[in-house]
Amino acid sequence: MLTSWLVPAVIFTLGMWLGLQLRRGHKHGVGSREPSREQLLSWLYQAPQGWLIVDASNRVFFFNGRAQRLLLMSSTPNPGLDVADLPGFNSLIDLLNDVRLQGQPTRLEWVHRGQELEVFAFPDPANWVAILLQSRRSLEAQLNQQERWVSDVAHELKTPLTALMLVGDSLAATVSDHNAVLVERLLKELRRMQDLVADLLELSRLENVLPGKGIPQESILLHTLINDVWLGIKPMADMKEISIKITSDEINQDMLVVHGDQRRLHRALLNLFDNAVRYSPHAGEISVALHASNDWIRIEVQDQGPGLSEQDLQHMFERFYRGDASRFRHHRGASGLGLAIVQQIILTHGGWILGENAPSGGARFELRLPRRYEISDHS
Repeated sequence: MLTSWLVPAVIFTLGMWLGLQLRRGHKHGVGSREPSREQLLSWLYQAPQGWLIVDASNRVFFFNGRAQRLLLMSSTPNPGLDVADLPGFNSLIDLLNDVRLQGQPTRLEWVHRGQELEVFAFPDPANWVAILLQSRRSLEAQLNQQERWVSDVAHELKTPLTALMLVGDSLAATVSDHNAVLVERLLKELRRMQDLVADLLELSRLENVLPGKGIPQESILLHTLINDVWLGIKPMADMKEISIKITSDEINQDMLVVHGDQRRLHRALLNLFDNAVRYSPHAGEISVALHASNDWIRIEVQDQGPGLSEQDLQHMFERFYRGDASRFRHHRGASGLGLAIVQQIILTHGGWILGENAPSGGARFELRLPRRYEISDHS
């Protein structure tokens, strides 16, 4: 079953390694443990997805047959040709510039000569960009099938879970002291399963939303949002005497505004604050720093906890991942989906998130959100 980023991520690894080898002019002899340049080119050329690779000057480096067919071109462009000289490709220059500026993979819709395409662009540190092209018609059919499947399973689970909760509540009202602990454990597990179903539905919806599309575009004052989120988590923080410190390099707080879905951004920050409170020491402090530029706002959330292991750093945004210290459990049920949901919320707003160990100790999460993000069809 196709997911939003799985196929591009797998092929991206091949494509970026190929580009590195080709730029170095590295060749391997017979018997080498690594594929040769010619073999890698052959694989990419035969790939079922369209592939276009351009260098830092926007000159065509690689263009496979599938890309030629998707873009209705009579012949494959010669290497070295400027992308701007290709008919109908002027709008692609904006994408190339954006993905280099952001330094992050970008996904969008592109209508080229009436063809509805799904475009994934992947930058590298040398400003080369690999572009994967897929037809939206077949992709939408697979995404709709996936969404229906997840939705159907979740709804099928909702009915028996609701019935079991009613039975559990009835038992709790009449249970003896001897069985009270067992009934409470039953209700706790049922609530955990209900939360897991809700999280799976939310994650499925988020993964099928293109960045900047399908979400409200509300004006959100970040200081107000952060204060509201903290009020929601404060009772748990007060139990450990944990405080929050908010700093900003913007004197006028009213200038720190982003546009997007306030409910989902609230959810993202709540998940991060929840993790920070849970793994901060007694009487610790959570630091929230806000930094602004012309186009971006950066939010840093840092705790004073034990920090992140090497395994955490590699897998913390994966579904159901829980580190050795169970650092990334969501407080409503330990589903292991908390950070995966945070990442998808930020991606749907055209931003990105990373987690690392702070030099002063503890874990630090950095979110970057555009002040305003409106995706273009590049038609």
